[in-house]
Amino acid sequence: MNYEISMEDETLIAAAQEMIRKRYQWERHHVGAALRTRSGEIFAAVHLEASLSRVTVCAEAMVIGKAISEGYTDFDTIVAVRHPDPDSEDREIKVVSPCGMCRELIADYALNCKVILQMEDGLSKADITDLLPLRYTR
Repeated sequence: MNYEISMEDETLIAAAQEMIRKRYQWERHHVGAALRTRSGEIFAAVHLEASLSRVTVCAEAMVIGKAISEGYTDFDTIVAVRHPDPDSEDREIKVVSPCGMCRELIADYALNCKVILQMEDGLSKADITDLLPLRYTR
């Protein structure tokens, strides 16, 4: 299930962190994601917060859409990071796990994709299928 984090993964995390650093806006954008294709291209995006929460679009969905819109569909690894709230003492932008809907979306568009996660003992990487056991299929 778990793979070691490579230099390419560190670069991917940095891309997600840089995106949310640049685009962070309280109550608008606090999660960023980055996606690496199998050919090495990196895409990054932020989530879109909406006043009606069910309309909010996660950063993972945004970055998958961005890559597909540019003609890339062979995905290797994805990561999401969260910017701390303005009143948080911890100012570090940290890796976060994808929500259930994003796990479904990642599996729908990239069944062989890896996901970078924060575990108790540090960063790790897992197959999306390991994060979504007994997944719904059509």
